[in-house]
Amino acid sequence: MAASISFDYRSFLKTVPNRPGSYQMYSDENTVIYVGKAKDLKKRLSSYFLKDVNKKTLALISHIHHIEFTITFSEAEALILENNLIKKYQPHYNILLRDDKSYPYLILTKGKHPALHYYRGKKRIDCEYFGPYPDAKAAKESLKLLQNLFPIRQCTDTVYKHRSRPCLMAQIGKCLAPCVQMSDEQYENYLSQVNYVRMFLKGQNQDVLNSLTQRMEIHSNALEFEMAAKLRDQLLALRRVQESQSVSSECDIDADVIATQSAQDIICNHVLYIRQGRIIASRSYLMTKNSVDTDTDEFTAFIEQYYLSSSRVGILPKEIITDAKINSPEVIIEAVKEQFNHSLTISNSVRLDRAKYLKLAKENANSALLIKLADSTTAKRRIDSLEKLLNMTGIQHMECYDISHTQGELTVASCVSFNREGPDTANYRRFNIDGITPGDDFAAMDQVLNRRFKNIKEGIIPDIIFIDGGKGQLSQAENVISKLFTDPDVKKPLLLAVTKGEGRKEGLETFVVGYTRETINLSLDDPAMQIVLHIRDESHRFAITGHRNRRAKARVHSALENIEGIGPKRRQALLKHLGGIREVMNASVQELSKVPSISKEMAELIYEHFHSL
Repeated sequence: MAASISFDYRSFLKTVPNRPGSYQMYSDENTVIYVGKAKDLKKRLSSYFLKDVNKKTLALISHIHHIEFTITFSEAEALILENNLIKKYQPHYNILLRDDKSYPYLILTKGKHPALHYYRGKKRIDCEYFGPYPDAKAAKESLKLLQNLFPIRQCTDTVYKHRSRPCLMAQIGKCLAPCVQMSDEQYENYLSQVNYVRMFLKGQNQDVLNSLTQRMEIHSNALEFEMAAKLRDQLLALRRVQESQSVSSECDIDADVIATQSAQDIICNHVLYIRQGRIIASRSYLMTKNSVDTDTDEFTAFIEQYYLSSSRVGILPKEIITDAKINSPEVIIEAVKEQFNHSLTISNSVRLDRAKYLKLAKENANSALLIKLADSTTAKRRIDSLEKLLNMTGIQHMECYDISHTQGELTVASCVSFNREGPDTANYRRFNIDGITPGDDFAAMDQVLNRRFKNIKEGIIPDIIFIDGGKGQLSQAENVISKLFTDPDVKKPLLLAVTKGEGRKEGLETFVVGYTRETINLSLDDPAMQIVLHIRDESHRFAITGHRNRRAKARVHSALENIEGIGPKRRQALLKHLGGIREVMNASVQELSKVPSISKEMAELIYEHFHSL
């Protein structure tokens, strides 16, 4: 890459999730130079920093000071948010969405064989309009999606009227070819597909699925298996692209949704601005914990300062939704009423759409916190502090090991790797532990270390090995390392156990040095404590995720049989209406409750079965 980049994109990209969302690039602390959206934030942002990029991209990334992003429920919401942010900031490098042109629509024409088209302009044509869409790209992507799902024509009337044989789209199965002679049955099928498009664009997705399911069963019972197979494929394709929309005409939430997350000495409060049920903006506010006045409720203080600021005039919401309790919320409500003559409510126990937005705010807060923790300046300060604490120099590589299982079942060991810049995900490893007594964490630790270091002359040898556990796990690690590291030319790594404190509270951990058994106690404000806890927590997360995946894979064939109250008929209904066991496992409570014979309580039981530890 020819351009010089001061922005530490490698550290930043390690914190970006594979989720849909919108992102803003800044040239300094406050100036937005580019706004974009992505179906997968990590993949899209990574693409900017490839070796082979065009001159415009090189010019853009050479000016990046930092990047912020907001996770959304879907790519469509990300696009709406992108549009709002572009109109708000007018970024230098954005061109397509900065103007105020009319919004595009999809239209369904009238006549014997209706067609689906993209349209922009005044509503002068006699047809059915669906939209508006945030921009032309969104409308055209929707058009392409519909063409893959419903084989109705998208050609112009001029082309349609002058054809006498099927075109290429018909030959590849994306059009039923109404331009040539059709039988009565074929014509009825075409009108059914047109009606499905209409229902789909109106948001009646479940009605489309039910109708397709019924038609598939009718053809199957009539032994018309070819037609039944086509409907089955269409049904599965529709289920794959269907997602529960958080934005609908019935959803008119006007609220600020605020989630707070903390790690070590840093607090992140993330605010999602919801107006008329749509995310119009978001922002993360980072602060340091008050280590002097420990009685201070930082979250309540943030809410008070944020909503009593004069800059909030004119944009106050009707409702504030939080994931943490606020001390004396009635005082804040009264103060806002007195100062701005504005009435609002504050709540932290919400359901349905509000709960979805709150969950999304938590994910954004967590992502922003990870970015801060992975900041190169912060990482260097913590590494320096750890070296000083352990009387070491030049720490380049650290590893942490943790064991995860459920009552000894399907044990998984994790190995996470950190370097001087933070997490080194390319060297993360998971080990499936077999051949031991269930629940024997000591034997599991012995096995994972023997497998990891069976050939010490190949691969990376860490400077420090952290063990998430007590003196028993540490003793096991000491035995393995002493046995394997006998070559005087290979430096033996330092062993450090991280034992949990009283009540398992963060910040009360004790470090035990291998072989010497020296104990070290640090406060949560100490940078050395912060990096060790970061490594330990990441190892714990990685181990739990691996164990869940292994357990889910082992139980996939008998998953539904293990749920009390789910007999053969209900299993058949679940698999038929949702499309397969994987779809059942990934379905939400709302989606499960839509299946015939599945009540809301039963749906919650099924969901809990697949998502509990």
